[in-house]
Amino acid sequence: MVIVTGGSSGIGEAITRQLAEEGAIPVIASRNSKRNAELVAELSEKGQPAFCITGELSEVVFCEKVIDETVEKFGRIDALVNNAGRNDGVGLATGNPAAFAQSLHENLSHYYNLAHFALPWLKATKGSIVNISSKVAKTGQGGTSGYAASKGAQLALTREWAAELLPFGIRVNAILPAEVMTPLYENWIQTFENPKEKLQTIVSKIPLEHRMTTAAEIASATLYLLSVQASHITGQWWVIDGGYVHLDRALT
Repeated sequence: MVIVTGGSSGIGEAITRQLAEEGAIPVIASRNSKRNAELVAELSEKGQPAFCITGELSEVVFCEKVIDETVEKFGRIDALVNNAGRNDGVGLATGNPAAFAQSLHENLSHYYNLAHFALPWLKATKGSIVNISSKVAKTGQGGTSGYAASKGAQLALTREWAAELLPFGIRVNAILPAEVMTPLYENWIQTFENPKEKLQTIVSKIPLEHRMTTAAEIASATLYLLSVQASHITGQWWVIDGGYVHLDRALT
C-alpha cells in the first residue's frame, strides 16, 4: 500500500499506474476530485485496486486525514511518495515575502506533514519514502525562488530523514526530474511566444537521445527505490534526466 501525492496527473499518475501494474495498491492524495475518481475507476476495471482521498495537501488536517483514512481502510502503510507541487514562478522580482512564504507552504510543508503522520505506520512495516524533487534544486532556474527553495529543502530532508530513520529500517531517497512533459510543463511551455521553438531549444540540450525524460521513466526509478531490490539504498538523490544536469553541454 503506497500513498502517492498528486497521484492522478503527470509524474504522479505514471507512478500510480506502475504501482498498480506491479500489484501494489496506490492511494492517490490530490485535490483533483474528477481526475482522481476517473483514474481509480479505470484501474479498478483492469482488476487493479486503487483508492483516492481528495483535498488540499496544503492543509495540515487533510494530510492527517490521508494517513487516517488509509490506515482505516488498509491497516498499514508500506511507502509514501511525496510528489505533489508546482513551479509557481515566485521569484525575487515577481514575488513578495507573502507569496514566497505561501510557495514554501504549498510545495514543501505537506512533504513533512505526511511523513510525520505516517511515521508510526512506516516503522511497523519498515517502509520507504521517496521524495520527488527537481533539478532546479541543484541548478537554479531564475524567477522561481519559492519553488527552488522548496525543492532544495526536500533534498535536505531526504538526507535528514534517512539519518533519523536508520534505527527503524526506513529508507528515504529522492528523485530529481529535469525536463518531463507533464500537464504543468505543457502549461509553462505555452507561456512563451513560440512554444515549439522554446521546447526544441530545451530538447536539443539533453545529451542522451536529445529527448525529454518520460513520466514512465521517473516512475520506474521510483518503483525501484521502493522495491526490495533497493534494500540497501538510502539518503540518495537520483537525477533522472538523460545527462541534462551533469554532462558537458559540448556533447550537444
